[in-house]
Amino acid sequence: MKKIITILCLILGVGFYTQAQVNPHAIGLRFGGDGSSNGAEISYQHGLSESNRLEFDFGFSGYKNYSNLFVSGTYQWNWNITSGLNWYAGPGAALGFYNWRGDDKSSGVNLGIGGQVGLEFDFNTLGAPILLSLDTRPMFDFLGYNNGFGWGIALGVRYTW
Repeated sequence: MKKIITILCLILGVGFYTQAQVNPHAIGLRFGGDGSSNGAEISYQHGLSESNRLEFDFGFSGYKNYSNLFVSGTYQWNWNITSGLNWYAGPGAALGFYNWRGDDKSSGVNLGIGGQVGLEFDFNTLGAPILLSLDTRPMFDFLGYNNGFGWGIALGVRYTW
């Protein structure tokens, strides 16, 4: 029994630490929000090596009395779980411009640091140039209206080449 458990752990461990094949370029949309503010982002990924890439996002979010325009960037390490299915994680930062139209009308700048972690399926393994992802990007804003910790889940759909 111990041998079976050891072999299973080794197989799973190798699967989680196998490097993924990162696409040289991917562009698309990332949809999501943080619970009170939802929006969309134009997302671009630039491969640096077989297992590392940069992601840049330009987005807009808002609701009834609040709007936010922002840019974010993350450096990502990418690992293969199984053919086409990868997970990724890395540090990042965001810069946003907000406009509050409530009782205390104000506008300003948000600045945050954090990271991104997610799962993706690369349909290139099936012959289609599509990358589908589900991730979260927790950020700690230390400047602006939304001071403090925030996060949300997003769905990404990108074309690869």
